[in-house]
Amino acid sequence: MKQDMKLTGEHMEANHPQPELARNAFMERLKSAIAVRAEKWEAFRQQQAEKIETVKAGRAEKKEAAKADAAQVSIRGRTARKVVEVANHLPVLGHMSQNGELQARRNEHEKEWKCPDGYVNTGIETEHFPMEILKPSGQSTPPEERFVILQLHGGGYYNGFHNTYRDAAVWYSECGGGMDVLSIDYRTAPEDPYPAALEDAQEAYKWLLEQDYLPEHIILAGDSAGGGLALALTLYLKDYGLPLPGGIVTMSAWTDLTKSGDSYQENFDTDPIFGGSRDTLVYKEGYYAEHDPMDPYISPINGDYHGFPPMLMQVGEREMLLDDTLEVAAKAKEAGVPVKKHVYPGMFHIFQMGFHLFPEAEEAWKEVAKFLKIIKKDTEYLSGNAGRF
Repeated sequence: MKQDMKLTGEHMEANHPQPELARNAFMERLKSAIAVRAEKWEAFRQQQAEKIETVKAGRAEKKEAAKADAAQVSIRGRTARKVVEVANHLPVLGHMSQNGELQARRNEHEKEWKCPDGYVNTGIETEHFPMEILKPSGQSTPPEERFVILQLHGGGYYNGFHNTYRDAAVWYSECGGGMDVLSIDYRTAPEDPYPAALEDAQEAYKWLLEQDYLPEHIILAGDSAGGGLALALTLYLKDYGLPLPGGIVTMSAWTDLTKSGDSYQENFDTDPIFGGSRDTLVYKEGYYAEHDPMDPYISPINGDYHGFPPMLMQVGEREMLLDDTLEVAAKAKEAGVPVKKHVYPGMFHIFQMGFHLFPEAEEAWKEVAKFLKIIKKDTEYLSGNAGRF
């Protein structure tokens, strides 16, 4: 029996590792686990350190940007931008403002506009749309000797003409030293998609010629979609061999309905009006319906600008539509067109409609006045000298 037990013990020793070997193996596994954990901790620590540095760099960058913004943008300009941003990002009304619904409702209930002293505003009915022509009181100069501005309103091709543009007509007239201003309430989507707006703009231009205004005395002016429409109208006139206007003024022109410019992404979070959402007027596609948005009459960024009249193009630095102006201005300049391009630091979409509320808006209108004065004084000289601006 004792012999059997001894054999059994020897058998067990032969089939199981010695305790010391087991301890060594355990320690090796423990060291390995500790090393792996230490490596993971070091990686985590480095990752956190990098995040902290990134946050610090971001804060420093924002601080520097804020300093630059404060140096370039007036206090009233920054206040106006903030008010616009807040108004366009409220829980309910902000969404309605961004997609144009709020402005459409305002248009239905706005008060009757009071024409300022010294002017007469006359309504004109056409087959498809109404127009209004603003003239200085007591004007007796014949049309062929007068200059006139054809104002094409903005609104993403969805919203119509309203009192802000009646105020703008007065500002345009004053900037032009008493120019007449024809404003049109062209047809809009979704009821009347492309080419309705372009057809109405053509009709208004034709009407001015029929009233004996000389084409070189006609200046097209438009903001946002209206700026794009002004360019599209000129492309159409050029393509069909019709007389071109004497000049073009655009404010935050929407020229690329395909939204291909880098600024649509780069300024997506900084644009006070359209930023942070894709449910806005910018992303509505009802205007061109089944037509190709690459068509230059829809997206004039794709047009040929050879032979165009002088242009003043203004845009805000923080706009998603920034590249719409930059690229057209570059193409036009390359084609030999006299172009004055002005990017206003820290400004937002159609900031010019602030009129006298903050210095940047006032500066923009002074620039319009200077441009109109040059056009009025010597259109022929401008046509051959891009450096005049």
